[in-house]
Amino acid sequence: MLTLGVNIDHVATIRQARRTVEPDPVAAAALVELAGADGITVHLREDRRHIQDRDVRILRETVRTHLNLEMGATGEMLDIALAIKPDYVTLVPERREEVTTEGGLNVASQQERINGVVDRLQSAGIPVSLFIDPDSVQIQASSQAQAQFIELHTGRYAEARGNLAAHKELAQLKRGCEEAIALNLRVNAGHGLTYWNTRSVAQLPGMEELNIGHSIISRAVLVGLERAVREMKDVMHGRA
Repeated sequence: MLTLGVNIDHVATIRQARRTVEPDPVAAAALVELAGADGITVHLREDRRHIQDRDVRILRETVRTHLNLEMGATGEMLDIALAIKPDYVTLVPERREEVTTEGGLNVASQQERINGVVDRLQSAGIPVSLFIDPDSVQIQASSQAQAQFIELHTGRYAEARGNLAAHKELAQLKRGCEEAIALNLRVNAGHGLTYWNTRSVAQLPGMEELNIGHSIISRAVLVGLERAVREMKDVMHGRA
């Protein structure tokens, strides 16, 4: 069954805006799980703009579903992941000046380095997902890296204007799913998904998990975390 991983980074964004102790993403994760989320996702960035090392350490001890650590493929982050041992790691591209992740990881252009990071993590019992665009070259490279998962970047679909453009991007995601599954890669997806555009991605054959953060946290400001999570799961499973 399709599952929902909730990214709680932006709970930490609010906290870091005032450099205070609230709202605590650890408390948010507990509420999200009580509401029915199937996993918790956090991105520990090099610049620590939202999630902090302390958050990841405590979440590793308290999350009862699964903890997905998004991170850059750097030596520092590799050491942290190997010490904390999240349930799985998603390798993502990262630039200090970006507001949010702007595209998929270019695995093909750094194949040897990514292969090494994937091997280190998976040899330690930590499954790896590669956050990539739905592009055949990157899917093939992810297979060569022997990652267990890919996470298809849905940003172009989410940002498409008009039905024709959205259908074109959705078709590309569908082809990406099919190619990945044929290569024995498991498929997740995320980025820019909202209450209005998620259902079509949720229906793609072979899709295992959607990772959604900003839209859920934004809605939670108005209706509360529990309701926001439940409403997203209703959308995903065709109940809304």
